[in-house]
This record gives sequence, C-alpha cells and structure tokens, in this order.
Amino acid sequence: MPHRPIVDVHILLVRDGQVLLTQRAGGYAAGQWHMPSGKLEAGESIKHAAVREAREEVGVDLDPTALRCVHALHVLPPGEDPRVGFFFEATDWTGDPVNQEPEKCSAIGWFALDNLPDGMVPYPAAGLAAYRQGTSFAVDGWESAVPTLHAVGTLA
Repeated sequence: MPHRPIVDVHILLVRDGQVLLTQRAGGYAAGQWHMPSGKLEAGESIKHAAVREAREEVGVDLDPTALRCVHALHVLPPGEDPRVGFFFEATDWTGDPVNQEPEKCSAIGWFALDNLPDGMVPYPAAGLAAYRQGTSFAVDGWESAVPTLHAVGTLA
C-alpha cells in the first residue's frame, strides 16, 4: 500500500505587518500559538480547504483565486505521521476574525511578523519563518530518516 502523508493547509491572514494567530485550548499543543489551519478533506482542492478552514476557525471569507501559496513544507514531526503543509497568504478577506471554535481555541490575536509570541507550535512556526525569509519549499525532521550514500555509491 502506498504511503500517503497528511496534507495540511495553513492560512496566514496578514495585514499591516501582522499575522493572525490562534492559541490552542487543549489536547495537542495546548496553550501554543498557531495560524488557522486544518487537513485537506476527500474531494477538496487545496485552496478550497484553506477557504473552508478560515471560515470555520476565524469566520472570515476568502476568495480562493486571491490566495497566494507562499511555502510548502514536508515535515516528519517526532513520533507522528509525515505531513505536507501548504502555507497560503491572504491579505484581503471579508469579515472580522473572531474565535469560531472556543472549544479548540482559547484566544486569537494579531502579532507583528518580526515579533511573534513564544510558544508557537513548531511545525507551523517553521513554515511562518520560511514565509518571512521568502523560502518557497523546505523539509524538516527527515534528517535521521534519509538514507546515506556509501562510498561505493549505494544507498543504506
């Protein structure tokens, strides 16, 4: 059976040099900051997943044609399944961001891109850092999983 990594979308709502972040309420990464995000659902395009997640989590409507993919990250989080995350920048939306999921999110807030809060979830923090640096693609966490090339030219 072929391996299928989880596909995530991350939405960077950006205005006046700030990005909207949400603070996780409980469970995985409780208390840590993250941008609105979620998993791709069956039969859904990646841009429509971003539109859906933005509406579900913070109540804003996005135009899928105005989304700009600013980073892709293939990540192997410690002890988790591999993921491919697509980070989309949105600079225009309809509605004011509000906490639509208080059972999952304890707070939302705007943070300067050059002064992000401590305690961010590592995987999306890496994508946000890459966005700030203008890096379009990266891999993370695969260092120990990558085969090494032996002197005779075979992979281990």
